[in-house]
Amino acid sequence: MRGSAERPDQERALGRRLGGLAGVAALAGLAWVARDIPLALGGRLVGRRAERAARSPQFRDGTFHNVAGVRSTLAEPGRNLVWELLFGKQKRRPGSAVPLLRPTAAPTIGDPARELNIVWYGHASALIEIEGRRVLLDPVWSERCSPSALVGPRRLHEPPVRLDELPPLDAILISHDHYDHLDLPTVRALLDGQSAPFVVPLGVGAHLDRWGVPEERIVELDWSESHRVAGLELIATAAQHFSGRGLRRDGTLWSSWVIAGAHRKVFYTGDSGYFPGYTAIGAEHGPFDVTLMQIGAYDRAWPSIHMYPEEAVTAHLDLRGGLLVPVHWATFNLALHDWSEPVDRLWAEAKARDVRIAVPRPGERVVVDDPPAVDGWWQSVA
Repeated sequence: MRGSAERPDQERALGRRLGGLAGVAALAGLAWVARDIPLALGGRLVGRRAERAARSPQFRDGTFHNVAGVRSTLAEPGRNLVWELLFGKQKRRPGSAVPLLRPTAAPTIGDPARELNIVWYGHASALIEIEGRRVLLDPVWSERCSPSALVGPRRLHEPPVRLDELPPLDAILISHDHYDHLDLPTVRALLDGQSAPFVVPLGVGAHLDRWGVPEERIVELDWSESHRVAGLELIATAAQHFSGRGLRRDGTLWSSWVIAGAHRKVFYTGDSGYFPGYTAIGAEHGPFDVTLMQIGAYDRAWPSIHMYPEEAVTAHLDLRGGLLVPVHWATFNLALHDWSEPVDRLWAEAKARDVRIAVPRPGERVVVDDPPAVDGWWQSVA
């Protein structure tokens, strides 16, 4: 009898030990998965980089600032954004697979010295083929735009090519340090597989430095500063946004970019709200053969830091742009609008204002001098 009475106590003790082991294993698993999070947060401005930042007209009181003093706001009185994110009725994902294309060899149309093509890989990642040179914008190839491999916005489509399938690059441009534009695993892969410099706004070099990018491959620029590489001039221009990879905000600068060859010019917004600076950039550096304009992840709760599609068309005209190629949509669910709404609104506004646009599938090459007709491909998968 005593043996049978002792058995439940032994079983409970064994259960407690097993439960404890399971808890330890779970914690160990979480620790293993989270081991790269501190590294993904990046570096901090210290030493020479901090001294240079302090001399920037954009830097005061320990942080960078927009020209108009605009700060982002992620709240709206009387509105529960968390509830809307969890239970909102918007269709924030495509209904079927996003079509992907694999770019073939770039076609030659006319003089190769005047070549200009855009290959959009999804979200803000794009390749600019200009006058025989190649510039990669904001490459993010990870499954999530997050410091964690377990949580955070997940890709809605695969990258159309692998990173090791990219052609040799002449420069890698970064617009700012948010996770959907600056990705640790992608930087590591490009560090090993490419020899191109990383050209970044002030302060972003601190992240790259912590991730092992050699100093000779880091070029930091303030607004209106430029760097020449492979016969191209890369010019950092103003944007209206913010930065930060952790709790600290605006410790690095954000930027738009001008990519100028001897004959062709490209403008890339990075992330930005609409602001008068576009007119000034167009007057100083335009006209542009093509603009890559941010059109997605907008909301009335943060109108100053991301443009609505209609504002992107206005900015394109301010910039004196030729062809408009929309970016910053389709790949990550970062806002509360329908998945296809940004490009639907862009297409309608472009037709109303007689603006030429090209809306490529991820991986599709746009020959700027002979762009594909807009065919509404996204509507069949929305």
